[in-house]
Amino acid sequence: MNADVNPQEQGLRIGTAPDSWGVWFPDDPQQVPWDRFLDEVVAAGYEWIELGPYGYLPTDPHQLADELGSRGLKLSAGTVFTGFHKGDDQWQRAWDQALAVAGLASQLGAEHLVVIPDLWRSDATSEVLESRTLTDEQWTKLGAGHDRLGKALLEEFGVKQQFHSHADSHIGTTREVNRFLDETDPRYTNLCLDTGHFAYYGGDNLRLVEERPDRIGYLHLKQVDPTLLFDVLKNDQPFAAAVADGIMIEPPYGVPDLAPIIEAVARIDPDIFAIVEQDMYGCAVDRPLPIATRTREHIFGCTHLARIS
Repeated sequence: MNADVNPQEQGLRIGTAPDSWGVWFPDDPQQVPWDRFLDEVVAAGYEWIELGPYGYLPTDPHQLADELGSRGLKLSAGTVFTGFHKGDDQWQRAWDQALAVAGLASQLGAEHLVVIPDLWRSDATSEVLESRTLTDEQWTKLGAGHDRLGKALLEEFGVKQQFHSHADSHIGTTREVNRFLDETDPRYTNLCLDTGHFAYYGGDNLRLVEERPDRIGYLHLKQVDPTLLFDVLKNDQPFAAAVADGIMIEPPYGVPDLAPIIEAVARIDPDIFAIVEQDMYGCAVDRPLPIATRTREHIFGCTHLARIS
């Protein structure tokens, strides 16, 4: 722990997500059932969760409120997927998702929507779907689409858009993330900084936090296995296959170190959420709980700038 940390500073709220239980889809018989997920979140020692893929948890707001409330759980955010670089026809697709996801999440008190860009390579089939890079025209469409979405989310639901850079997407490297920030308006579009996905392409999370502090709105905490990463990149392995091979690894065995990032972001705004989100799709249903428990213990053991509630 850094010696210059002020003990009076307030830590970030640490939560978890269905992704840390291997959940990528609303309905997959190999995934842990939603009620078991909620029970195990409590057993692992967390109070905050994300909605996960829409339809995994109950979508009736009264039922979901009852299920969360009975377990002492609270909702931090929902998630949608967008492809604004593809053209104007993508607006309706994004807004239809937002109406459902932000509509539900906001009724349960969530104030954030994590927005993940479409991947150029499918995470379901590994099929290459489009070019890996964007043209200048596509960058302009991308930025304008996200600002329009962020403005509408604020006006309709009081929800803030938090953009999530992602492996196998057009926004993954440091240069791409910075260009995205330059293309968008901080009033409507900021980052869900996923520490693992940013490190996947060699990004320095702490440096990004220090250089763009006004654009950090939300955190996903995860680590990349550095012993596997260069093989993944050299062999152009699809992200889903890399996940199956364990590219996202349990802390503290990967990179980046989470404590300095948590501490730097806590100084920006202690109300920012830091949600543990270790990509584990395809794992056995008994595997996540011990990892989630140890991860919480690690985070609270490496920094005091973390809190449960």
